[in-house]
Amino acid sequence: MNVRSLGITASLLIAAFAIACGGSSRRSGFGVEVDPTETADGGGGGGFGGDGPGEGSECGINNTGGDPDKDYDGDGYALKDDCNECNTGINKGAHDIPGNGIDEDCSGVADDEEIECDDDLPQSGSDPFDGAKAIGLCKKADPDGVEWGVVSAKWVRPDGTALSNMVGVGILKQFGVNAPQLGGSMLAISSGAARENAPQTTDKGYSHGTPDGYPKESPACPGVTTGTARDGVALELKIRVPSNAKSFSYQQNFFTQEYPVFICSQYNDFFVTMLDPIPTGLDDGNIAFDQDTNPISVNNSLLQVCTSGTHKGKFFPCPLGPETLSGTGFEGSAATGWLTTSAPVDAEAGSEITIRFAIWDSGDGRLDSTTLIDDFRFSVDGADSTQTKPSPVN
Repeated sequence: MNVRSLGITASLLIAAFAIACGGSSRRSGFGVEVDPTETADGGGGGGFGGDGPGEGSECGINNTGGDPDKDYDGDGYALKDDCNECNTGINKGAHDIPGNGIDEDCSGVADDEEIECDDDLPQSGSDPFDGAKAIGLCKKADPDGVEWGVVSAKWVRPDGTALSNMVGVGILKQFGVNAPQLGGSMLAISSGAARENAPQTTDKGYSHGTPDGYPKESPACPGVTTGTARDGVALELKIRVPSNAKSFSYQQNFFTQEYPVFICSQYNDFFVTMLDPIPTGLDDGNIAFDQDTNPISVNNSLLQVCTSGTHKGKFFPCPLGPETLSGTGFEGSAATGWLTTSAPVDAEAGSEITIRFAIWDSGDGRLDSTTLIDDFRFSVDGADSTQTKPSPVN
């Protein structure tokens, strides 16, 4: 599992109890050493996404024994599931942050979390748990409800009904000149065929509903009504959130044949990422949108990989040019380039989120759109809001 851990700060309080708790006075995230003399009011509160000892905590209980069913530091995990009652970010529900020498998940071994698991996945993606692995989610949740991980995975249509036509699902090692952002594979979902350089005119011949609140008409296209949803596919994941996580992010790259002819038309293909619970401040559960809250589509301002021009009275500057369309089957069309979406999460003990990555045609099934999804990460850093921005260029 690929989980980013940035900006982790140690506190004097944790340093003081390091021996009693069997920990170290040196705290780090992804190899970044932290000065143990930093104070808790710098925002770290003990590091690892925790807040140090909870009120009434008995830090020495780890070594002296105690009631195995009692939660001494108030992190939601009893002593039997918590190897460090000095730190609310260390328990069996935590993600074991790679490379810092700390055993956050109480497995008995530091840094043993699986972070890459997508090298040998079948291209067909018939197992939805393989879809989760392709985007970077390696771990299944334990049945006892303690450890974090993927609780369930299923292929569905965008409205959540069962999916039977699997042509629009693929696990790819390459998409033209576009490589995975992390690991050996990436997930592709398509209203057509989710294969490299496939003809993007695959009409699968079925219609379906859409997620709540969709289709959502673009303010940039007044008077245009989007057509019936067709040929859609989606991956729906229920995930138990790591107890030390405060946010997550993932990357996506949307390709569409609708550019340039069908801008501002009924043939407006959509890609959305529906999150439940709905983040504060959003009207619906979609967390992938531009600065004007338009969902990802041909009418989205994040469309940046293309040949610049004026179409339907609108100028498209295409700052990234058309080069990364090569070998994809979308030559002469357009893409967003890699975008990063981030959102906050509530990591109370045992909390779960449901994410549905969905794409569909509108109006008919003739011209298609495909989205690549990769590099899903939980983070101990908080997120002030939900946002989608161009990914940094590697």
